[in-house]
Amino acid sequence: MNVAAADPASSDALALIAELDGALQAITGDSGASSFDPEDVRGPRAVFMIAREVDGGLLGCGALRPLLPGVAELKRMYARPGSGAGAPLLAALEREARRMGYEEVRLSTRRVNARAVDFYRRHGYLDAPAWGKYVGSEVSVCLGRVLLSPRA
Repeated sequence: MNVAAADPASSDALALIAELDGALQAITGDSGASSFDPEDVRGPRAVFMIAREVDGGLLGCGALRPLLPGVAELKRMYARPGSGAGAPLLAALEREARRMGYEEVRLSTRRVNARAVDFYRRHGYLDAPAWGKYVGSEVSVCLGRVLLSPRA
């Protein structure tokens, strides 16, 4: 498996984002598309990444954008079911966040998306303070993980 930076407007990125939109629509009743602007992951200290099979087949995607000083927000994280790409993709995004100088990664997802909530909790994400439109939202859960230095 290979995980590398990619243009969020590339055909591969758009295909994966469309799959994610459909999956989220089925699980939560909302595709989440209104919460993502590709321009947010093109600037400094931001990245969009795609996970691929060795032969180039698409496995998943994810993005980071600045949220607060020292904190990156994880956006549009998706791994095709059964691909096994989730953990390696998340690890690559966390490495990239550390490389860009972030100390923490946060995300928001819908509580009803139990598979995603369980995935992040298994990978060390804990409840985090809500921000922006998530403040006071009963349908969303905000999670975060402090990034350890590579030497730790």
